[in-house]
Amino acid sequence: MKKALSLVTALLFVAATPAFAQRQHAANGGHPPPAPEPREATVAPEGEHTPDGHVDATQHVNNDHWYGHPAGNDARFHLDHPYEHGRFSDVGPGHQFGVTRFDAGHRKFWFAGGFGFQVAEWDWALASDWCWTTCGDEFVVYEDPDHPGWYLLYNMDTGAYVHVQYIGM
Repeated sequence: MKKALSLVTALLFVAATPAFAQRQHAANGGHPPPAPEPREATVAPEGEHTPDGHVDATQHVNNDHWYGHPAGNDARFHLDHPYEHGRFSDVGPGHQFGVTRFDAGHRKFWFAGGFGFQVAEWDWALASDWCWTTCGDEFVVYEDPDHPGWYLLYNMDTGAYVHVQYIGM
C-alpha cells in the first residue's frame, strides 16, 4: 500500500511540475524586445529579409528589431486628443501581462487591475486569432515612439505587435 501511495504521489508531482515551471516564449529568442526607437516621420515600414529571399513586411519583432512599423506621418494615427483616457505607465520589457477579460466584438481587452485597451481597427486582422485568454499568451506594452497617444502591444508568443489605445480603467 505504501508503494502504491508513493507511486501516485510521485506521478502527481511529475504531472504538476510543468504547471509551475516558467513559461518559455517562442518569439524573439524568448525575451521581450527593448522599446522601439523613434524614426523620421516619412520613413516607410521596414521589412525583414528572410534567407529564402522573401521580405516579411508584417508587424513583428525579430532579434530585437522592430519590422513593419508604419511611418510617423500615417494619417490613421492622428488623434485630436492623444492620451484622452490618461497614460498607461507599466510599459516596456519589465512588465508582462496576461489578459483577464476580452471583448472580440469591440476589439477590447483588459489586464489585471482593470487596465483596458482597444486594438486599432486596421490592425485587428493581425491579432484577431491570438490566444487572448485561454492559452495564457503574455503581452508587453510599449509607447509608440512615432504616433502620440498610441501604444504597441507585443505578443511574447507570436512576436507580432499591434497598435492599441489605452481606454483607462
